Amino acid sequence: MRVGNNPNKDLEYQDKEYFNQIIMPVYIPYLKEYFKEALDILKLSLNSIFATVHTQKTYITIVNNGSCNEVLDYLNELHAQNKIQEIIHTENIGKLNAILKGLAGSNIPIVTITDSDVLFLSGWQHETFQIFNSHSNIGVVGLTPQFKMFETNAHNLIFDTLFSKKVKFETPQNPQALVAFYKSLGWKDNYNKDYLHKILTLQLKNKKVCVGSGHFVASYRRTIFEENTSYIAAKMGAGSENYLDEKPLKKGYWRVTTFDNYAYHLGNSIEEWMLQYTLQPTDKELQYTAHKNNTKQSKLIYIVKNKLFARLFKQKWIRNYYYKIKGLSPQERKEY
Repeated sequence: MRVGNNPNKDLEYQDKEYFNQIIMPVYIPYLKEYFKEALDILKLSLNSIFATVHTQKTYITIVNNGSCNEVLDYLNELHAQNKIQEIIHTENIGKLNAILKGLAGSNIPIVTITDSDVLFLSGWQHETFQIFNSHSNIGVVGLTPQFKMFETNAHNLIFDTLFSKKVKFETPQNPQALVAFYKSLGWKDNYNKDYLHKILTLQLKNKKVCVGSGHFVASYRRTIFEENTSYIAAKMGAGSENYLDEKPLKKGYWRVTTFDNYAYHLGNSIEEWMLQYTLQPTDKELQYTAHKNNTKQSKLIYIVKNKLFARLFKQKWIRNYYYKIKGLSPQERKEY
């Protein structure tokens, strides 16, 4: 039997003015073998977030995607300390489905989706928002420059800026960070060294960025997820990650990455430099300029830019001509 009235009935929800939601799916099923140091890596990653974000404007969502009890206890403790605002416990439903759960139930304008082995660097959040504020076409901002990012899911940007002088190959801001990223993936040092000397950039109103973006850590405009599916029938791979890649393109948004490096990939093992890295708390006010939603793109335009033009761009003579007009030397064009 119900006695009395619920004191919260009919109360209007007072939404806090968060600007940035961070969603991190966490899958650490046990602490041995591949996952032996995964909890320590997770702690480094989360502590780097706590140390670098604007706490009053940042809403942190952790999706515990079937992790072991040690991880569960650690995350619950963080939630009890109010270091993370939301924790979702579930069995292993796959990375993307965990992200979809994190996206539900909020309307925060910028969403940062990150793996649980990312070291965030000082200034990343302010730089990300500055880039979003610089141009209404920017839909995705990555934090780690990588080799030839423009070849994947950036053909609409290339199409839109084909003959613009604002797009050109330039010397990377931080070549050593590029080296560190591929070392963290276990790559051998036998890649084309021209990739360390030339990267495709776009000059915005007051910011320079790299063309294209990866997705192990990136920020998205919330408007990208206005129409969202609720379930993807794949835990990892099998095209599941393509969902996050395709959504911005279908709304005409560009994918870019910060010109400097603002995050490191940690992998699954602790190294000495990770423990010695010093992070500075932000002292800059976080501001977001809302742009008109860039959602009016026909299916035909989407196909022309992201399918037909992407196929044309694979033609060697077209690609070489593009490399030429964007600043690569004849020798660089041969191997790039």
